[in-house]
Amino acid sequence: MYAIIETGGKQYWVIPGEILQVEKLCAKEGEDITFKALWSASKTEETAPKADKNAKVVATVLKHLKGPKIIVFKKRTKKAYEKSRGHRQELSEIKIKDIQLS
Repeated sequence: MYAIIETGGKQYWVIPGEILQVEKLCAKEGEDITFKALWSASKTEETAPKADKNAKVVATVLKHLKGPKIIVFKKRTKKAYEKSRGHRQELSEIKIKDIQLS
């Protein structure tokens, strides 16, 4: 089984048991969350996989963390202008438990 889910403005190809980091979710650690599958299929299908409109993906939030530091540096030559900023994205690590087809 595999599916495509959307969270945080990005799409992810997921399979059961997979651990991935997504943008921070409003769920506590250890809590189960459900995503609507944009597309899902089974690996054993002999025909071309079709979209299942009522498929759901169940995942567990493992932990909340911060991503790597990204440095943003701006400079304009001959103007004595330099600006440095940093950013760390807040992430949630989730584990895909199950993909439920209708």
